[in-house]
Amino acid sequence: MAAAWPELEAVARERRRELALAGAAVAERVAAGGGRLPAALLALPLLQSLELSGCAALRELGPGLAAALPALHTLVLRGNALGPAGLGAGLGGPLPALRLLDLSGNGLEELPAALGGAAGAEPLAGALEGAPAFPQLRSLNLSGNRLRELGPGLARAAPQLQALLLSGNRLRVLPGGLLPSPGAVPGGPFPLLSRLEAADNEVAELGADIAALSALKSLDVANNQLKELPAALADCPRLKEANFRGNQLKDKRLEKMVNGCQTKAILEYLRAGGRGKGKAESAREEARKKKREKQQKKDGGDGEQDELEESSKLLVKVLHISENPAPLVVKVSPGVKDVRPFIVCCVLKGVNLKPGNALKRFLSAQTKLHEDICEKRTAATIATHDLQLIKGPLTYEVQPPDELKIMPLGRKEIKAKDLLRQLQLEAEEQRKQKKRQNVSGLHRYLQLLDGKDNYPCLVDAEGAVISFPPITNSEKTKIRKDTRDLFLEVTSGTSLQICKDVMDTLILKIAELNRFTLENKEDSGSDNESDALCGPVNLNPSQNTQPMNFPLVVEQVRVVDTDENLKVLYPSKTDLATVSSLLTVIR
Repeated sequence: MAAAWPELEAVARERRRELALAGAAVAERVAAGGGRLPAALLALPLLQSLELSGCAALRELGPGLAAALPALHTLVLRGNALGPAGLGAGLGGPLPALRLLDLSGNGLEELPAALGGAAGAEPLAGALEGAPAFPQLRSLNLSGNRLRELGPGLARAAPQLQALLLSGNRLRVLPGGLLPSPGAVPGGPFPLLSRLEAADNEVAELGADIAALSALKSLDVANNQLKELPAALADCPRLKEANFRGNQLKDKRLEKMVNGCQTKAILEYLRAGGRGKGKAESAREEARKKKREKQQKKDGGDGEQDELEESSKLLVKVLHISENPAPLVVKVSPGVKDVRPFIVCCVLKGVNLKPGNALKRFLSAQTKLHEDICEKRTAATIATHDLQLIKGPLTYEVQPPDELKIMPLGRKEIKAKDLLRQLQLEAEEQRKQKKRQNVSGLHRYLQLLDGKDNYPCLVDAEGAVISFPPITNSEKTKIRKDTRDLFLEVTSGTSLQICKDVMDTLILKIAELNRFTLENKEDSGSDNESDALCGPVNLNPSQNTQPMNFPLVVEQVRVVDTDENLKVLYPSKTDLATVSSLLTVIR
């Protein structure tokens, strides 16, 4: 007798768009079904997000998965036992809407045919017509497998790829066979690939053809077997972040730069041929000269128009770590890697939430960002705190659901597992009351923690949990009308770059709201938001005004591992570039 799958019945009955299957009960049913997924899964054509994780019994997807679920934009198959053949049957057809594919931790020794591997004899139907199998795929996670090489077919199967995660495999050469022969792919291979991670492999050679990845911004090849770095790295025009630590570099001067995370200095050194300070200084001077010439040429144009456009931009000043006598630091514990690994933080000073509806606009903007760029919190989650209520240093860690306690916004202290149960019941009740067919936005991000043995949290120096992503942050650090300085936090289970992009957009939005508040004088009354009930009312709005071009100050925050090694510094020199047309950054 076939095992019952109440989760599938509920999704079909309620016409949900998301499904997450994980845990021991799921593993038992999969094992009882011969290591395959139930056929009922193929009768859910509305599914847009599917997660099947941590199921060692899952060995094949079964035929026709791709054809049956054409609307899928997220497919997470992390920590199963899927081999190339087992994947090949399920992915034996194009997935035109897929944007994120996670195949990490499956013990793959080669890619399935759908991703350009040799496994499986039959090519995809789309491939026969010359169309890519995954035309919209942006992020591919192949970490924690046993891959020794990658084939050029991946560039054809996923031409729009932006993030390729390969850490924890057995790759020996990079890019190696990943890049097809010149001209084989129209427009060049991976024209949008900005993030390449291949740490903890067996890479002994980093080829000069790495420069063919023209959009590459972030490269991680830490803990490999590299003895030298190719000069061609300096020809990667957008490369800003590179991690080469944990290799066996012969050039000791270069190794010192690597250990100091000095990406710019490394590239200049390689560009100068690694022959000492004179060449490097010459290269720097040449770069400065070109920059001056470019600026002079620009100034020679319509200077008045340039000044007008520049004066209309919003201003933000970056306070560097070296200029800050007491910078905030966030230490990351190893456990978050398997739950929600990516976090970016910064401090923003000088906001004005007191007048009129300023606080309400701020909260509404954060909600809209969660709906849009954060994809209903499934791609990333924002948490904003009153800096004056933060006790640093902070620790980003994991805790068991029955031990993690937090005082959520507007609620009493509660255990995480009980909070989730409450929220799930509330969301389900709300859905029934409004007679919705689709699952609510609340359900969407609650499901991200299904099957997790530990939950992520941000803890202050006193041991209090101030943030429980992606669910809530704490009443303890809640923003009120008299808040002037903010601690901003963005987390993601998908990508560090997503965190940075969201943070860029958040800072821009706060700057826009701040200018609006300054330009539209309002009385500092209550806006009926619970967050606003704090402090005396200022009856003289002129006391809250400041110059229109007065910049907000963004303080850099370091995220480090338990050994104090730098993981992320935000904002770095390359951050806030995505909003530079609207924001003037004073560094």
